[in-house]
Order: sequence, then structure tokens, then C-alpha cells
Amino acid sequence: MKPQTKNAGVLYVEDDENDVFFLEIAFSKLGLGALFHSVRTGKEAVDYLSGIGPHADRRLHPLPALLLLDLKLPILSGYEVLEWVRKQPAYYRLPVVIFSSSLRPDEKLKAFNLGANDYMEKPNSPLKFINLVERLGENWPELLVIERSVSPLPLLRIDPSYQAAGEAVIRWSPRNPL
Repeated sequence: MKPQTKNAGVLYVEDDENDVFFLEIAFSKLGLGALFHSVRTGKEAVDYLSGIGPHADRRLHPLPALLLLDLKLPILSGYEVLEWVRKQPAYYRLPVVIFSSSLRPDEKLKAFNLGANDYMEKPNSPLKFINLVERLGENWPELLVIERSVSPLPLLRIDPSYQAAGEAVIRWSPRNPL
């Protein structure tokens, strides 16, 4: 029997489309693809959470049970989004995980002071995004139930025909999985 998730989803606020792509694949490979939603700017995050404009239909844009938030965003920064979230009575208890490439202590401290629940470093390799989602499942088991029977990387393969300076290139292919 397929485990059920206990939430309406995860909203990932990120302007780097590569990070969105790899995190979406990781969620899909762990059986959580239907829970993954993303927006590209801080303003779009506020609009999504407020249910305004293109995000008004909650069947297509469900309220998240977990917010993954980058700090360096266009229009509104991650800090501004976090501050807005914590001022909204409906989202005061929404778990917010900062997902950043910066590990500067002052940035982490500011995020925690504004109400972040966790601070995770963005992976430096596409293959590590699955580990990150598994860690989210371990840290937030009441929100994410991960299907452990799913093979973690069937859509990623090392292409031996593309090698530069002895490094293999990883190519994603939905039609040619290993």
C-alpha cells in the first residue's frame, strides 16, 4: 500500500530554475512529486500564500504545509517573505526552511531571528538533492512521508560519451533512463 502524505504540499521559492528542476525531480523520485509547487520571486510567494491572481484556485495551488525559501530572491527577499509569513495569523505556525547556498553565520542568525524553523545548505551537486529531500522527511516526518521502495535515481545516468578533463557529465533523460 502506498504511504499517504499528511500535507497539502511544499512550496519552494527559488529564482534559479536549475535548483527548481533538480529539487522537483528529487521529490518525484521519492514519490512526492504531486506535493511540489514552486514560484520564482518573493512577491509571487506572497501572492501564492495569499491566494491572489493566478494562485487563487486552491485545487491547483494548495496551501503548503512546508515552505522552502531561498534568501536571495527578486522583488522581495527571502527575509522579507519570512517576515511577512510570520506576521500572518494563518501562517504563523507554517514551518519555513531556509534553503540557501550561503552558510554565513550572520545570515543564519537573521533567518532564525525572523522565525525560520531550519536552515539547510543547497546541494552543490544534482545528485545530492534526493538526500536533501530525504533529510526534510526525517526532520519533518509529520509532514512528509517518503516512499522508500522507489529507486532514487532511475532518470539520472552518467553519459560516457561526454567527458571533459576526465569528468563525466550527468545527463537527465526521461526517455532513456538506465
